[in-house]
Amino acid sequence: MTVRLRPMRLADLDAVLVLEEELFAPDTWTRAMYRDELSRTDTRHYLVAVDTEDGDGQTVVGYAGLIAYADEAHVATIGVAGARQGEGIGAQLLDALLAEADRRSPVVLLEVRADNPVAQGLYRRRGFTEIGRRPRYYQPSGTDAVVMRREVRR
Repeated sequence: MTVRLRPMRLADLDAVLVLEEELFAPDTWTRAMYRDELSRTDTRHYLVAVDTEDGDGQTVVGYAGLIAYADEAHVATIGVAGARQGEGIGAQLLDALLAEADRRSPVVLLEVRADNPVAQGLYRRRGFTEIGRRPRYYQPSGTDAVVMRREVRR
């Protein structure tokens, strides 16, 4: 794996939005949504994974975000470029989010697409368990979400 993680910046949004479209269309987040998330530095923690062997070390190959309050945290998003999936980048991003969540909150929640068993497996390996389903959660596709929970490990 030839990536490093760093905080997401506004300058990363073009690359992040390209990955959003590749990975999550038609249920993508908008530029305005990301701008809003990045402005909430007190409760948000967003990262990008950049390729360290691309010459300039700035090619975004993955991203992730956490919303964290004192009572609970939420994994808001994780995405890895299709060509780079299977390299452990998603696990590296998730582990970084969980380390931050463990500092801030007693429990971590997330929603994951019901049609994404690979992501569900990653979350289970990190201690998440299914606690429910949200029918037609992802819009406009109408895909169901699996709701998962993990207790903080102290």
